[in-house]
Amino acid sequence: MSERRERKTPNKKSSKDNTPATKPKLHPRNKHRGRYDLPQLVKGTPELGAFVQPNKYGDDSIDFANPAAVKALNKALLKHHYKLEFWDIPEDYLCPPIPGRADYIHHMADVLCASNYGKIPTGKKVTGIDVGVGANCVYPIIGTQEYGWSFIGTDIDSISLKSAQAIIDQNPNLAGKIELRRQPEPKDIFYGILRKEDRVDFTICNPPFHRSPDEAQESASRKVNNLAKKKVADPVLNFGGRSKELWCDGGERKFIQTMIRESKNFGESCYWFSSLVSKSSNLPVILESLEKADAVEVKTIPMGQGNKSSRIVAWTFLNAAQQKEWKNTRWKEKKASTKTPE
Repeated sequence: MSERRERKTPNKKSSKDNTPATKPKLHPRNKHRGRYDLPQLVKGTPELGAFVQPNKYGDDSIDFANPAAVKALNKALLKHHYKLEFWDIPEDYLCPPIPGRADYIHHMADVLCASNYGKIPTGKKVTGIDVGVGANCVYPIIGTQEYGWSFIGTDIDSISLKSAQAIIDQNPNLAGKIELRRQPEPKDIFYGILRKEDRVDFTICNPPFHRSPDEAQESASRKVNNLAKKKVADPVLNFGGRSKELWCDGGERKFIQTMIRESKNFGESCYWFSSLVSKSSNLPVILESLEKADAVEVKTIPMGQGNKSSRIVAWTFLNAAQQKEWKNTRWKEKKASTKTPE
């Protein structure tokens, strides 16, 4: 994130002269395409004001290398745009950038739209699984508020689930829309989570990116040094993240390959499986794994924010007849009765 802000200091060149008013890489429906309206955000979340200060161009901004500032910004964005009354996470847990999370949700809405005669299926009848919901519960928050969907959030970490449940319990607009399930086996993804009677319309996942704690720390150092524009002796990851959130054996490639292998056994329980793929070099191996798993249809959807590029890979095992039955039985809107009341 490198957004420049609203207030100018005289006699200093504003970065707005060179910064576009919108972030063109973000999805057109993303509420965060424009510059953050910091005065409005501070009005709703006064604690954010302590972190707002003019940057070198004289525009109001925050220090994106400061975890406390990023957390306060997230709280303000979730309150302003998604009507949350409460949001908090335990210390050192992942505090994700909201614009990127919103982008994934909107792109999955487009995937469902393309499978539903060009209309996005909305409402609580549409259910998604967030694999690794985390302490922040951000994907379900955005999905429920933007499209009225229901969610099942899964995680292996009991503290994350406790935090996510607190967010759900303290926000009336989330009541009855998000169910949390603990994954008892860290090496499994859908086993132990999906039940025989479950039918879910899509899955989302931001898999652990790194292969080891050392790799995660090295990446954190590069990121914080870039944001601070200098070498930081003991960098703290600005978006936080516990070990289980940031790395796993084999990194995102092995994690997604496990997801593909397990998803085939639930091919009739879910329409679209999906995952973020952060590293482009992993994409060929993942696509090869999907081909070997006999996925019926695969989509690769590019994403981007600032200088960072990523992509979503989505796949289904439903054949044409099964896809048609799915959308006609789960997504077809019932027409209101025209019968005259007696």
